Amino acid sequence: MGDIKKTILDGKAVLGIELGSTRIKAVLVDEENTPIASGSHDWENRLENGIWTYALEDVWKGLQDCYKKMADDVQAKYGVPLKKLGAMGFSAMMHGYLAFDKEGKQLVPFRTWRNTITQQAASELTKLFHFNVPQRWSISHLYQAILNGEEHIPYVDYITTLDGYIHWQLTGQKVVGVGSASGMFPIDSATKTYYASMIKRFDQLVAPKGYSWKVEHLLPKVLVAGEDAGVLTEAGAKLLDPTGTLEAGCPLCPPEGDAGTGMAATNSVKPRTGNVSAGTSVFAMIVLEKELQKVYEEIDMVTTPSGDAVAMVHCNNCTSDLNAWVNIFREFAESFGIEVDMDKLFYTLYNKALEGDKDCGGLLAYNYFSGEHITGFEEGRPLFARNPDSRFNLANFMRTHLYTSLGALKVGMDILVKGEHVVVDRITGHGGLFKTKGVGQSILAGAMDATVSVMKTAGEGGAWGIALLASYMIQKDAEETLADYLQNKVFGGDEGEKMAPNPEDVKGFDTFISRYRAGLPIERAAVDALR
Repeated sequence: MGDIKKTILDGKAVLGIELGSTRIKAVLVDEENTPIASGSHDWENRLENGIWTYALEDVWKGLQDCYKKMADDVQAKYGVPLKKLGAMGFSAMMHGYLAFDKEGKQLVPFRTWRNTITQQAASELTKLFHFNVPQRWSISHLYQAILNGEEHIPYVDYITTLDGYIHWQLTGQKVVGVGSASGMFPIDSATKTYYASMIKRFDQLVAPKGYSWKVEHLLPKVLVAGEDAGVLTEAGAKLLDPTGTLEAGCPLCPPEGDAGTGMAATNSVKPRTGNVSAGTSVFAMIVLEKELQKVYEEIDMVTTPSGDAVAMVHCNNCTSDLNAWVNIFREFAESFGIEVDMDKLFYTLYNKALEGDKDCGGLLAYNYFSGEHITGFEEGRPLFARNPDSRFNLANFMRTHLYTSLGALKVGMDILVKGEHVVVDRITGHGGLFKTKGVGQSILAGAMDATVSVMKTAGEGGAWGIALLASYMIQKDAEETLADYLQNKVFGGDEGEKMAPNPEDVKGFDTFISRYRAGLPIERAAVDALR
């Protein structure tokens, strides 16, 4: 306790903050990268005029509340105020579109990763670049707005991600980490920045429009892990901590997307390692040994925080529908006057799923709250279906919803593993799906037909991951790579608790995914009919 208190007073503690889909979380770590305080703030995106968005006012209210709760935690635990920090880093949901004019005024509401409104732009850019450009990427949103003839386009001076926006406001620096940048515009892993040839092609594409800008000047500067990304300004310190207690001057690491911080938090930045982050959305990140043979619309090519090539299978939907069903069971219990402990309810229902048939007894569900590009849906309709003779019971019902939370991911991963023969030595799971010990882990192992590890730190998530990247910036030796730093100074060889796939689970999931693929016309009918 005395050592931690001294670390805080000496201004050597490091702070990481990540803005996730449903929660903003802050994690403060000591010089050994052990979490010593935390705070969080719950929030939700909104569907406004057909656009999934967050208001910037809510961003700052959430950040300030999250920071305050973390600082209050420090005061309560150690009896000292948090005045100085050794370093700081910010992370947020990848992708999306935040556009500003020369005065820094926001031009249109934030368009998040959840939107599937850029199909034409994404398709045209994929053909132009010979490189898969997903709908979520910033460049897709920019080009779609151009195709739509939106009034704000001539006035655009800067586009960035949510993490890049916060970093800009706190430091004055228009930069992003390379992993975050790889969700904006294609990155060349050889140069660790945007592909020069593709920048040129895009400018040539839009040249007839006569805009005064060039796309390279709209994009933030790209930095790799360990590089200096500026310091907290006086105005930035007041913005984060309106009480004025936090002092300016601490260095910030490059802001990163949640994919990059997930890789750091799971020690998955070396080739042949990978991780699966499963919460509101789900995505797998596989660090490649070599380039893929083909371009796949289902596979995003992004990078580690150090700029190495990563194959990303990103799915918009994961646990939202599953959580909605758990809440139905909560309401049922409360209707009988039973006070419900949500942690116990999740534990009970998740473990019940393990009693179900390996193939879910013929049940089928789709968890599509929003569109799912991997299976070709621009919109989603959550639904549950069964045959009259399906084995309909609670265990199979819960197992079905756990399976379908990974259904679209399985479709994408089969392309890499079965189509491209990508080898993965270790997959690490993190996120809400893995909080109930052993359940999400066993389901993922069956889906991937691979050994899955879950670390004790999995619950800390991306906030801890960005704290690690901030620590790396100030602690690294001259030639020390991020992979070496994580392996030797953070994880020390700990690969977490491993679970090998059960062959019967693998067979059962394959049977389910065949039913899932065959039933996609049911989801299409629901999208077309339910308006």
